[in-house]
Formats: sequence, C-alpha cells, structure tokens
Amino acid sequence: MTSASTRPRLSVNVNKVALVRNTRHLGIPSVARAAWLCLEAGAHGITVHPRPDGRHIRGQDVTELAALLAQWPGREYNIEGNPTQNLMAFIRQVRPSQATFVPDGEDQFTSDHGWSFPQDAARLAPLIDECHALGVRVSLFMDAVPGQMAQARAVGADRVELYTEPYAAAWGGDGQEAQLERYAAAAQAALDAGLGVNAGHDLNRDNLAAFVARVPGLLEVSIGHAFIADALELGYGAAVRAYLQCIAGAAVARPA
Repeated sequence: MTSASTRPRLSVNVNKVALVRNTRHLGIPSVARAAWLCLEAGAHGITVHPRPDGRHIRGQDVTELAALLAQWPGREYNIEGNPTQNLMAFIRQVRPSQATFVPDGEDQFTSDHGWSFPQDAARLAPLIDECHALGVRVSLFMDAVPGQMAQARAVGADRVELYTEPYAAAWGGDGQEAQLERYAAAAQAALDAGLGVNAGHDLNRDNLAAFVARVPGLLEVSIGHAFIADALELGYGAAVRAYLQCIAGAAVARPA
C-alpha cells in the first residue's frame, strides 16, 4: 500500500457530460455541477478536451470551470488538446495548472496516438516555452516507447501522459503482463529523463489498480469515458470514491 501523499491523483474528464448536454438546448446535465460534485467527493482535478468542432466541451465551459477550480485550492485544472488548433487560446485565457498536448486531427473521433520525436520537436518547443512563460505545466501525450522519453524532456516537457489504450485492450488476456512491463519501462525511462508521469485513456475500475501497482512514479490518472459510464449508475460522488479506492487499494506496493 502507498500513503495518500504518494498515490496518483485522480483527474476526472467531464467531456462526456457536455456531450449529453449538447444533444438538447436545456443546459442539462450541467458540466460545472458535475465537476463540483466530483471535487466535493475528493477528485484531485478536472480535465477537459475542447475540440475545434465543439462537439462536447465548449468555450464557455472552459471559462466556467476555471472559475470553479479557483474556489478549490490544491485541485488542478488540466486542459488538453492539439496546440496547433484551438488549445493555446484557452491556455492563454485561463492559465490552467496543466496543458496536455495531444496530436489529434480536427475531426478525430478520439485520441489514438502520441507525439513522435524528432519529427514533432520543432513545432512543440515554442508552444511549450509559451506555456511556461504563462506559468502552465506541460504534459505531452505519448506512446509507451522508452526511447522517446528523453526527447520529450529535451523539447521542454515537464511530464508525459502515457497513452494507455493498448494496455486496456490487453487487459484480461495473454498480452496483459507484456503491456504492464512495457508501460513500466516507459515510465522508468521518463523518470530517468527527469519527467513526471501521468496516464490516461480507457483506464477503468477493472484495470486501474494493476496499472497503478506496476507503473513507477505515476503522478496522475485522467479518466473520462469509463468514469462517466460508472457515474450514470453510481452517481458522481460514489464513482469518485470507487476510483480513489482502486488507486488506494492497488494489490502490490508500487515501485519507488
């Protein structure tokens, strides 16, 4: 078991709340209310990914959530997206705790790959510098490739967010152990390079504890789709507590 101070923090992605709201013009369910209930239940932060087409999170949500997070000292606001599209305007406007750069296309259904180096270095470096000048931490969405981590650090990133869909897809099958080893190696390479380690994409109540137990130095997990699916059945508060219990109850001690 780990102490509360060293456990990974839970950031709840509320995109899917906005997706449901946007199917009607009634303003419900409320994205801000959902975030408030999650924070009240103990979530350490809120994540949004405002895409250019506005299919879920919209500009007004970004600013309303910034105002909400200002009322919760110690909780973090993470805004993710492609910095070559609409992300930087939001970063300049609200200066969140963290900007997570994700290499999505404008019409991409969901995030499905990380940045590549050295190919992406030249366009990312000045944008990372700008975030730092604004006082914003930068995390790069990355595939679990150990050899890429030092290059992510060289371009100026503070953290990487390991893209965990391959692990989630292998969960419960013959490839699960190999994937855990792969992510542990990538995380260790990131730590060796001086990076913090986040993770996200398709983590859920079934696969989260094993991941937390195995991956060294994990600081934050960002969970959206599975969390909102659970919240539909359990409620926001109970879902937060369930995920925090997964983190706290990781089956084996995490590596240092």
